Amino acid sequence: MDFRFSPEQEAFRGEVRAFIKDEWPPKPGDQSFTRKLAKKGWLTMSWPKEYGGQAASHIQQLVYNEEMAYYQAPGQSMGTDRVGPTIILFGTDEQKKEFLPRIANDELHWCQGFSEPGSGSDLASLQTRAVRDGDNYVINGQKIWTSGAQLADYMILLARTDPDAPKHRGISYFLLDMKSPGVSVRPLVQMTGQAGFNEVFFEDVRIPASAIVGEVNRGWYVSTATLDFERSGIGRVIGGLRTYEAMLQYAKQAPSPSPKYRRLFDVPSLRHALADVGLSFSVGRLLSYRVAWMQSQNLVPNYEASMAKTLGTELHQRLARIAINALGLQGQLREGDFVPLHGEAANFYLSTVSLTIAAGTSEINRNIIATRGLGLPRG
Repeated sequence: MDFRFSPEQEAFRGEVRAFIKDEWPPKPGDQSFTRKLAKKGWLTMSWPKEYGGQAASHIQQLVYNEEMAYYQAPGQSMGTDRVGPTIILFGTDEQKKEFLPRIANDELHWCQGFSEPGSGSDLASLQTRAVRDGDNYVINGQKIWTSGAQLADYMILLARTDPDAPKHRGISYFLLDMKSPGVSVRPLVQMTGQAGFNEVFFEDVRIPASAIVGEVNRGWYVSTATLDFERSGIGRVIGGLRTYEAMLQYAKQAPSPSPKYRRLFDVPSLRHALADVGLSFSVGRLLSYRVAWMQSQNLVPNYEASMAKTLGTELHQRLARIAINALGLQGQLREGDFVPLHGEAANFYLSTVSLTIAAGTSEINRNIIATRGLGLPRG
């Protein structure tokens, strides 16, 4: 593996960085940031040219994703980083013609209808039913923790089409229009005060049979590809790096609450914890580079993506705990003139709780690492 970037790739990094500094966050009245990315062709740069992409290398895509994640800018959407690639791999010609241009132009918002109240980590036990009725399927059931469902135009939906088959083999993968009669969405307010997640209910929702991606009853295997796309991004590691840098800078300037030390950074336990987190960010970056390198060699990262995802999300939680404990009672405040780090520590602490659940829990990803990476037997 060679993780050095070419001069052309570093020049592209500079171009992306300059664009972010000019355009993010967008000024009032500006066109949306992602729409501008779509016009530049960056949203789908690694897609094949026949589907609206630039056939860019995986390493160029990595450079782009790394810069977007570092500056916490929305460089990808669910449509471009997992739905579109899944349709490219498994979709029909009609599905590709209908959806890929609209995804590439940032015209559709998507949500992911996988988890259910009783089927989270054991996703294959899902109970939402899809019953064939002529040229349609009738959907009944419920999904939960559906990110962005209240804003979505379409959902990628897993539903059971054969209740008598073994649980992994009776599931189909659908593209659902969220405006279909019988679909209702209920936002879930999180501890951050935001409502990013939702419950979605289906009551006799009719979907055309042509909306199935891949084969009937083989949707589980399509969904694993979608999940691999979701877990393999460098953003799950680098997305917290600026928060780490801000905490490090604050600790070097803020006075210590203990008379024994002049600066907060002089407290050995905090200094060592921050050093350990810094090393972990470097490890996580290399794990993410490895995923991109494997893709560039036409290899399929599976447990490797789970390694990067698990380290990145747990690293964010570890950093959040260090920050909130080091800042004391003030660190729990989220707004005000005298709040450390402009309230970022409190927001970061609350928002990182869900990271080790979304896109597969740490326990599920560790099972993938153990069985597929280390060859250990299933317990």
